[in-house]
Amino acid sequence: MAYVSDLINEFLESLEIENGRSRFTTRNYELCLSRITEFSYEYYPDKELKPEDITQEWLRKYRLWLNRYEIANSKGKTLSVQTQAYHLIALRGFLKYLTKRGIKTLDPVLVELPRTHRPQVTFLHVDEIERIFAEIPLDTETGLRDKAIMELLFSSGLRVSELINLNRDNVNLKRKEFMVRGKGQKDRPVFISDSAADAVADYLAERKDSLPALFLNNSRNTPLMGTSGDYRRLTPRSIQRIIEKYVRAAGITKHVTPHTFRHSFATDLLMNGADLRSVQSLLGHANISTTQIYTHVTDPQLREIHKKFHSDI
Repeated sequence: MAYVSDLINEFLESLEIENGRSRFTTRNYELCLSRITEFSYEYYPDKELKPEDITQEWLRKYRLWLNRYEIANSKGKTLSVQTQAYHLIALRGFLKYLTKRGIKTLDPVLVELPRTHRPQVTFLHVDEIERIFAEIPLDTETGLRDKAIMELLFSSGLRVSELINLNRDNVNLKRKEFMVRGKGQKDRPVFISDSAADAVADYLAERKDSLPALFLNNSRNTPLMGTSGDYRRLTPRSIQRIIEKYVRAAGITKHVTPHTFRHSFATDLLMNGADLRSVQSLLGHANISTTQIYTHVTDPQLREIHKKFHSDI
């Protein structure tokens, strides 16, 4: 008889092998689903959880447990509603997998997601981005790299995971366009501005290595190992630190992350009259409702209505 813990491992393998999900996505599912066994050991210490044990009453107790769950070493911090929703999405995906295999368990449609507030979009205006760029020294290889990174983020709307995985030969600087594989292993076209292409070209011209990665960690503490050069790729956390440094230097008090540049890319397009469907394609959003988070701050028609009809006293 198969237990839930064993079936979770099989489900995670299927995500990566059959569904083509990235390792990052699989790890997130693994973390969320590990809470199922944690909950079961706490509530039912003498019983190994089986698929048929997942009932509506089990689900009710699990949701209550998630809502009260305290994160380790966080001084009593609990899971946000959004994070609880991710756990339930993972559970629903697991139940769908079991149902597809003909294993008796709870109907996935009975797993309802909690109501979540739409996140507020933080973005940078063009003048703020210019202030950040002005703080980057261009007389060193590191400075040229940092300028190229931020130019590329703002110009293309790339996710930070997509950025760090780029190789030199991925980016066509003459055509100023290339393809990138994003979430769900979906390919999309990426276009970059003249200034972004020039910034990347200036950085590459300064490089003396032949490593394939587009952006490298220049830290002297980076160990010299391997032949692929992947050990010198920048990490998402490295990109975050680079951005934080120049944001502070520019005197900008907003919380700015690599994803803020993606928000800024989308917002700039919409403010200048781009249609929502095109922005959806450029961002690689599977659902247009995801792209619609930008419209309440970018509708150019509302701006014109306000300007035309609101009294200026």
